[in-house]
Amino acid sequence: MATTQLTSAASSISAKGFTSFEGLRASNAVKVSSFSPLKLNGKARRSFRGLVVKAATTTVAPKYTSLKPLGDRVLVKIKAAEEKTSGGILLPTTALSKPQGGEVVAVGEGRTIGKNKVEISLKTGTQVVYSKYAGTEVEFDGSNHLILKEDDIVGTLDTDDIKDLKPLNDRVLIKVAEVEEKTAGGLFLTDASKEKPSIGTVVAVGPGRLDDDGDRKSLSVAPGNTVMYSKYAGNDFKGSDGSDYIALRASDVMAILS
Repeated sequence: MATTQLTSAASSISAKGFTSFEGLRASNAVKVSSFSPLKLNGKARRSFRGLVVKAATTTVAPKYTSLKPLGDRVLVKIKAAEEKTSGGILLPTTALSKPQGGEVVAVGEGRTIGKNKVEISLKTGTQVVYSKYAGTEVEFDGSNHLILKEDDIVGTLDTDDIKDLKPLNDRVLIKVAEVEEKTAGGLFLTDASKEKPSIGTVVAVGPGRLDDDGDRKSLSVAPGNTVMYSKYAGNDFKGSDGSDYIALRASDVMAILS
């Protein structure tokens, strides 16, 4: 029974908690520091405290002075996590969120699709935002880096405001609609009962995905469209004005509303 319960819990995490496991490696697969039956109102319950999944970081020895990505891979120097809030309050270590941005420091030679050679569209020095769980972390030249495929990069960002993101490939940037404060009958909703919306306005779109011949296919949505998208897709961001944004693939957009 214990094995069945643990497998079920792990499956639930992989289905809902992560968009990709590429670049992640569990430390001894899964570490469980506590697994004991609890009782509530006379009924036994299970405890899964201490479930830990850790990403592996590869350390490159100092004798190696250069690192050249191959194929369609990109080497990104990870941006340091913010240690203060916008109001100047120091954040504890547990509150520091994993950064999702950095600077491109090296690129591969590209890839061949069909008969066409497709070069990487990014240049060194470009500031990028990438998918949260993509790539492999590498400690190189005294700094943390990430090796990931170009397709795992969501877009380029020259400012500190996510609304200025320029999506790559088939990515779409959407400003999420505000949460409804009332029901259709006029009743005010509590914060606990407010459902996360899956509707928003397209802010920017990428140039389109590459087909099997290496040609770009334009997207079916455009800036200004009000769209409905898959509820658990994409990467969530908070804009400098407090608005919520989401960057996802065009295939996760289900409909255009008008």
